[in-house]
Amino acid sequence: MTVRDIPALNASLNALATVLITAGFLLIKFGKKEAHRKVMTAAMVVSALFLVGYVTYHGLRRGLHTEFGGEGVIRTVYLSILWTHIPLAALIAYLVPRTFLFAIRGDFVRHQAWAKFTFPIWYYVSVTGVLVYFFLYQWWPAAK
Repeated sequence: MTVRDIPALNASLNALATVLITAGFLLIKFGKKEAHRKVMTAAMVVSALFLVGYVTYHGLRRGLHTEFGGEGVIRTVYLSILWTHIPLAALIAYLVPRTFLFAIRGDFVRHQAWAKFTFPIWYYVSVTGVLVYFFLYQWWPAAK
């Protein structure tokens, strides 16, 4: 594995997190609390692994910026996704552990109240993280 492989690994982790978050949402809707707990714990672990990979990749590359090769309307679409993804991803780094903390403490009323905000943001960040990968590395990579 090289540094160049990390973005694909990170996108895979984001995609897996999306699947796990979806499953966790459905499980709690069907009253499967223990399964929900296990799946959401797995989602948090996968998201934490993504974060380690993201920081590692950008640390090894010595910067956060990755050039986007698209132009015109697609550049506007990409930047719109990116500019919403970045601040919400930073927010998720706080919201997810905080929401989990309420569940761990057994404060399910507060957990549920926080999860109503955390879930859609976490879901959006996971999905758009995969999209950002495809925009940058698959669909419109910058010319070398």
